[in-house]
Amino acid sequence: MFDTSEFRKNFAQDKLLFGEYMSKHTTFKIGGPAALMLLPSSDADIASALEIAKNIGAPTLVIGGGSNLLVSDNGLDAVVIKIAKNFSNIAVEDNALIAQSGVSLASLAAYAYQHSLTGLEFAAGIPGTLGGAVYMNAGAYGEEMSGCVYNAMVLTDQEISGYSNSGLGFAYRTSSIQGSSAVVLSARINLQKDDRSGIAAKMDNLARQRREKQPLEYPSAGSTFKRPPGHFAGKLIEDAGLKGYSIGGAQVSPKHSGFIINTGNATAADVLNLMEYVQEQVYKLFEIELEPEIKLIG
Repeated sequence: MFDTSEFRKNFAQDKLLFGEYMSKHTTFKIGGPAALMLLPSSDADIASALEIAKNIGAPTLVIGGGSNLLVSDNGLDAVVIKIAKNFSNIAVEDNALIAQSGVSLASLAAYAYQHSLTGLEFAAGIPGTLGGAVYMNAGAYGEEMSGCVYNAMVLTDQEISGYSNSGLGFAYRTSSIQGSSAVVLSARINLQKDDRSGIAAKMDNLARQRREKQPLEYPSAGSTFKRPPGHFAGKLIEDAGLKGYSIGGAQVSPKHSGFIINTGNATAADVLNLMEYVQEQVYKLFEIELEPEIKLIG
């Protein structure tokens, strides 16, 4: 355990949570306690937290909505910086939205709809924040953030820099800043004017498809594995006869085999064991390696 006194000196008490269970902050509803969780409300808060953590040698983890994470049952001896509701302002400029990275994609898509702006409908059902969506180039139904992000402001080594769309190096479920210590602070989303009725119809149609095809009634981290070139992970898993297969409280969804769900009492170990079993069986039958899309923490 690291010394938290510098955090106590520099941040208001309501921004600091000690021993907070990560299960309260991930869509999987899994994860042990974090030594310290910080809830920043400004660029300065984020920069200061990272600097203090570096000076005292404490590991850091930056999260948004926790929608793409599997966190260890043992918790994290780390400073978790949760960029979410306290860091979620949105502004309209011409046909663009300029938003802080803690805004949820659902809120951002709803804001676009309210201002008759189209181009974010696909993101309305993605359970994450803008920062994470830029970081990993989130997408759904054939569209990705790379198609609408004009630029982003990014904190790296205590310096804030602007990254253009091309500078972000977007590719399938990744970007040039993924795997680095960079933190997305805000982004400009370029959209187009359209009739609100058309936007609403598209959002309703995509929401209906999600309800029909995805296990939204159970906690999960979204798609468990990346799409292998030329294949679909869910179909490979189903063809391997693993639809509905369970280990402990973790289950390959009977509705969509691309999702591993928490049926109520799953541990991180259950999910990890099930992921490994699925990977082994798919490789054994099809000689195709499934790469996790969710991030394994701790």
